[in-house]
Amino acid sequence: MTEPFIRQRHRSADEAASKKLQYPPLPDPLDGVVYDNHTHLEIADGGPDNQLDFREQLARASAVGVRGVVQVGTDVVTSRWSAELAAREPRVLAAVAIHPNDAPELEAAGELDAALTVIDELAARARVRAVGETGLDFFRTDDEGRPAQFRSFEAHIEIAKRHGLALQIHDRDAHDEVIETLLRVGAPERTVFHCFSGDAAMARIAADNGWYVSFAGTVTFTNAASLREALTVIDRDRILVETDAPYLTPHPLRGRPNAPYVMPYTVRAMAAHLEIDELELSAQLATTTETVYGSWDTELPEGIAPAPARAAASTSSANAGPQ
Repeated sequence: MTEPFIRQRHRSADEAASKKLQYPPLPDPLDGVVYDNHTHLEIADGGPDNQLDFREQLARASAVGVRGVVQVGTDVVTSRWSAELAAREPRVLAAVAIHPNDAPELEAAGELDAALTVIDELAARARVRAVGETGLDFFRTDDEGRPAQFRSFEAHIEIAKRHGLALQIHDRDAHDEVIETLLRVGAPERTVFHCFSGDAAMARIAADNGWYVSFAGTVTFTNAASLREALTVIDRDRILVETDAPYLTPHPLRGRPNAPYVMPYTVRAMAAHLEIDELELSAQLATTTETVYGSWDTELPEGIAPAPARAAASTSSANAGPQ
């Protein structure tokens, strides 16, 4: 495996000087253990002198009770990186996909089928446990690009079902169309709405169909009453938790870079809203996450050494993918 790269987010000079670009301090450890079922470790956020590589991210996460992560690819390069990292790092499982916002451009260039072929090949690897993030995004894609999004989404659904993997859905401003597609094509047995953004009614639809709902730091936002209502109505064994780091940093740290080790804020806010013990919720979340993705404890492939404890990561400049 080549040494992991870091994708830089473009920052203005004013942003680079902002104290908000500093990663938050470690929170108090959780009473139990949980998993971050959606994160992007390849993206370096923070100021120029405050970027954490994936090893430091995982070390901090372990220190506060986040036992493992699902590292999520959004294109061929990051999906391949995610699969290779998971093969070497016991705290990482991988998800692979073409992000819906990339599908129209790839389709226009005649490259979508080739990209989907790579995703299909990566999905066969032992520690790739999900296809995603895939879905529909009508916020950034206009009418002209939507047919490519639908074609890509349906292809990812088929890949997930063929390999017996979970499906991680990206759904932005397309709730009805995502649900219609899942019902028409047939959803994989383990289907997860990543960074759930619906309301209680949509949560009930998910529960009725046996789908899973993953809550990110958005559930802690003061203006997110509908998300907290959704959290209340869905069955506890259908709830997952994620960071979508470096995005969606929970309250009261909004504006700073997010990371898997920041997850205790979200878990504690969820437990408080549900009026249950933090340890009880953590145990339920961990059990459900392993039900969806399997165990992180499976042995690494023979002849593959774990990722080294510390090494320099090279850099390449690229726009960070949307959450």
